[in-house]
Amino acid sequence: MSQEKETTLKTVTPDEYEKAKNKFNDEEYSQEEFMALAKLYLDSFRDVKEGEMIKGKVVRIMGDNVIVDVGFKSEGTIPRNEFFEGVDLKVGQEIEVVLESVEDQEGNLVLSKQRADFLRIWEKVLRAHDTGEIIEGKIVKRIKGGMVVDLLGMEAFLPGSQIDIRPIRDFDAFVGQTMDFKVVKVNVPTENVVVSHKVLVEEEISDQRNAILNSLEKGQILEGIVKAITDFGVFVDLGGVDGLIHITDLSWGRINHPNEVVKLDETIKVVVTDFDEEKRRISLSLKKLLPHPWEQIQEKYNLGDKVSGRVVSLTDYGAFIEIEKGIEGLIHNSEMSWTQHIKHPSQIVAMGQVVEAIILSLDKEEKKISLGIKQLEPDPWETLMAKYPVGSKHSGVARNLTNFGVFVELEPGVDGLVHISDLSWTKKIRHPGEVVKKNERIDVIVLGVDVEQRKISLGHKQIMDNPWDTFEQDYSVGKITDGKVVRIIEKGIIAELPSHVDGFVPTTQLSTSKIKNIANHFPIDSTIPLKVIEFDKESKKIVLSAIAALKEKSDAEIEQYINTYKLERVTVQNIQSAEMGTIDSSEFPIFEVPEPETSKKEETE
Repeated sequence: MSQEKETTLKTVTPDEYEKAKNKFNDEEYSQEEFMALAKLYLDSFRDVKEGEMIKGKVVRIMGDNVIVDVGFKSEGTIPRNEFFEGVDLKVGQEIEVVLESVEDQEGNLVLSKQRADFLRIWEKVLRAHDTGEIIEGKIVKRIKGGMVVDLLGMEAFLPGSQIDIRPIRDFDAFVGQTMDFKVVKVNVPTENVVVSHKVLVEEEISDQRNAILNSLEKGQILEGIVKAITDFGVFVDLGGVDGLIHITDLSWGRINHPNEVVKLDETIKVVVTDFDEEKRRISLSLKKLLPHPWEQIQEKYNLGDKVSGRVVSLTDYGAFIEIEKGIEGLIHNSEMSWTQHIKHPSQIVAMGQVVEAIILSLDKEEKKISLGIKQLEPDPWETLMAKYPVGSKHSGVARNLTNFGVFVELEPGVDGLVHISDLSWTKKIRHPGEVVKKNERIDVIVLGVDVEQRKISLGHKQIMDNPWDTFEQDYSVGKITDGKVVRIIEKGIIAELPSHVDGFVPTTQLSTSKIKNIANHFPIDSTIPLKVIEFDKESKKIVLSAIAALKEKSDAEIEQYINTYKLERVTVQNIQSAEMGTIDSSEFPIFEVPEPETSKKEETE
């Protein structure tokens, strides 16, 4: 390459560089020449990196664009809207800009005045974060989690918890306010800033807080402002330090929520009950400003007094009645009715209901009062013996069915139990619902009245004569009869005989071969021939055998039985020659029924 050409390269212009670049492939320039040219061209841009702040001079203002010379071979263009409104921009004015890119798609410098302004603000913000300098800002809008603050022209985030030491209830009220902030967090890569006003408030009241903490004593009465109300209590601002009034310390009486006693921003007096110096936790009380209501309890109430109160709690065993704030009495389930067995107090009273009761006992030391409702009325059991003598017949309503019997209401508030074994002379009753439905009327006979235990025993089957005297003749051992399958049990079937009495047929007396599934062979309502092989009048038990009955039948009848009930591996000869063997009639549980437990008397409703 000639010396003349080298000189030309040293004074290369952008146009010459583009021309050389386009003709590189045409071999007008060698690779060495082109690289030398490119180096000279790039060196003309000084040693400035993209993203760096540099100074430039306004050379022209053309409509919405400002032309700036930054000392490069080409000039840069900046949109007029990147300059602050109201700025009197003049040609020749020196400004700071950021080099965004050496060239855009058109080969022009890309400059930013807006970015340069931001970096100057960013420097101030970083310095304020490092030094703790206070910066004034304006809250411009509300967003999720807090507020946006205009901080020296850039946006910063103010968390809702950092606005004030007190909980904020109306964030919108702060929009447009100017206040001082501290920069508490910066994220350099994302250029995000978090500020706080709360830390400034805390600094202002730190001396006041320390003075309060140093002077705290148990029993001390202080004045404060209700700062926050929660489900479990109230936070009170004592002048820079918070104390907690637990919900149980708000009132001697029972309350559902603290807002029943205090209001937000209300000024109240409180008593210091405890103070944890290490955790700086202060416990307060409002109720201890007043005397305990139990102190004069015996001067106000006596045994036998009639009182009125509101139902404040229901438990399985009774209802608590608030006679006055801080004084509650218990009405036990057993003290709610003379005649009914109350399973739960909700059968008689409801939450919030105002009721009258009689004071049955009063223990000042234990702070317990026993109350009764039934004592407001005379005890009906005193006259029940005369009204419902043993052996008298009555009609009542089945109010409750249990697995051991049915409770029958003889009159409002008076009921008796018909045990399941007293429902039928002849049928095995698994549940009273087989005989009577709830709220149906049923005839009964009084079997017994226990005034002390307040129980009336009733019978239903006793309305009719005991048929087992007749059954002793009708179903004597050896008697041949037909029976209808009404129930299948584990060891056989229950068959209903012509007199509507149930008998037991063991599985071994149905077939000479083993039967795996009785229901597959002897379906409900099928009729089979039977012979009485055991009769027990005392236990009311009849045991029957189909095989014994078949032995007295013709071959054709036996064959028909085998075919009808699909008995496999059974022949006429098998049945005719079958040995009866030993029969365990204990599997016949016709009258094995559960006995009512003491607690079961409460199942009347």
